[in-house]
Amino acid sequence: MKFLTDGMLGKLTRWLRILGQDVKYSVNFNDAELIALAKKEHRVLLTRDFELYQRSAAKQLNAFYVEAKNETERLAELSRRFAFPLQFDVTTSRCPKCNGKLRSIPKEKAVGKVEENTFENYDEFWRCTHCGKIYWRGAHWGRISAMLEEAEGKLKLS
Repeated sequence: MKFLTDGMLGKLTRWLRILGQDVKYSVNFNDAELIALAKKEHRVLLTRDFELYQRSAAKQLNAFYVEAKNETERLAELSRRFAFPLQFDVTTSRCPKCNGKLRSIPKEKAVGKVEENTFENYDEFWRCTHCGKIYWRGAHWGRISAMLEEAEGKLKLS
């Protein structure tokens, strides 16, 4: 499944990428460019713009109007509709910033590329194959896990 998100869904884009979804996003795409790109690359267009959704649907594009008001509800809504799990899996996760794939790297490859304290306290690191950003399961990991658990709970309630 490949997605394309409009400029109103930047935060959701990052969450979907963390979950391993291939998501193209730019705040610079206008409606015509979004429609053309969705068609050309066979991507599902996700939008909060009802008029854009209607125009896309009229052109027989696979589009989805995101109705939920917050990220946990949006993740649950999309997981339900497109049948993807709300679980982080480093083997499929993508870079939240650029959509590149993440690959595990030996700890020594992170030397000088992360803060010294981070290097000393963590053993697992991943690097984006596209932009080179390095990731690890830091203090933010609890918030990520809590958000995904909350979204999973909303999914089970519906």
